[in-house]
Amino acid sequence: MFSFLRSSRLRPAEAKASRTAALVALLAQGRPRWTPRDYASLAREGFARNAVAYRAVRMVSEAVASVSFVLQEEGRDLDRHPLLDLMARPNPRQRQADLLEAVCGHLLVAGNAYLEAVAIEEVPREIHVLRPDRMKVVPGTDGWAAAYDYTLDGRTLRIPQAGEGVEPVLHLSFFNPLDDHYGFPPLEAAAQALDLHNASGAWNKALIDNAARPSGALIYGGTGSLTDDQFERLKGELEASFQGAANAGRPLLLEGGLDWKPLSLTPKDMDFEAARSGAAREIALALGVPPLLLGIPGDATYANYAEANRALWRQTVIPMARKIGDALCGWLAPAFGTGLTLVPDLDLVEALAQERSALWARVSAADFLTETEKRAAVGYGPAGD
Repeated sequence: MFSFLRSSRLRPAEAKASRTAALVALLAQGRPRWTPRDYASLAREGFARNAVAYRAVRMVSEAVASVSFVLQEEGRDLDRHPLLDLMARPNPRQRQADLLEAVCGHLLVAGNAYLEAVAIEEVPREIHVLRPDRMKVVPGTDGWAAAYDYTLDGRTLRIPQAGEGVEPVLHLSFFNPLDDHYGFPPLEAAAQALDLHNASGAWNKALIDNAARPSGALIYGGTGSLTDDQFERLKGELEASFQGAANAGRPLLLEGGLDWKPLSLTPKDMDFEAARSGAAREIALALGVPPLLLGIPGDATYANYAEANRALWRQTVIPMARKIGDALCGWLAPAFGTGLTLVPDLDLVEALAQERSALWARVSAADFLTETEKRAAVGYGPAGD
């Protein structure tokens, strides 16, 4: 997998550089910068153990993966191009949708995503997705990444970035105001909501395991007190015969002056369900998914499901798809050309069909526009292109 672009090109005598970049590089020049958060915990507690976060990440990732991209050169659509062939089959094990889904999933969970270019004669032939938890940034003298360390099973491979041409690694990240190299994961912004939602689920599970009600108090009304052996025997009998959902409602037979006083939840204690729904809405908000689409109760922000679906596409899916398309074109430009742009084909997005129909109706009714101007207004080039 690790076949990298290498070149013996000389660096230019003078290069543009930020005056503050030297300060950034001085902190950790030549040494790997470890990810400042526990990616494994976010993936485990947020994605693997939380149904709301799992569904939200899947919903956004699969939506972005379903987007069809149009390759344009100076505004004209290209039907055939080597870049389109590479995107259609980035590597032997993945197609375009698989690659985009993995990239989006890493961005949402980790805030970072990494792509590796495998080249033959300096032309990329394959693109592979690398796991963010295995990647470490190695800052250079200019403050930018000079290399990446990929660690697996105790072995580390350093991937130097090429001075010219297509760099071996593309690093995509979300904005992070507190770090110079790593992006901020949306799941970290929802960390408290995730903990609350997971804890309330564990509380519900424990409640069911204890006959769907809180434990009571067993009061001894006889003289003296129970011996240690009597106490342990009574405790064991209660746990074995009356604890758990299978023993719910089973009558309790008491003897020897014992009296059972059940405890109940107050209305204030039972308000945890509202807190659980609020936590679910915060998780959906952090991941950019309208709560209505996740079936979360108590959310009346959107008038209907279709409006919420359009908001998902307009505010989350399309911006992420454009971010990935721009990054890919900028990364691969030295091999395929600098005048190329990879943009989502919004005409094929079913969720935006109503908006598109309304736009076409308004443009068609505009008699003051020429045919060429009307085509440009709806995103098409001149007739005959």
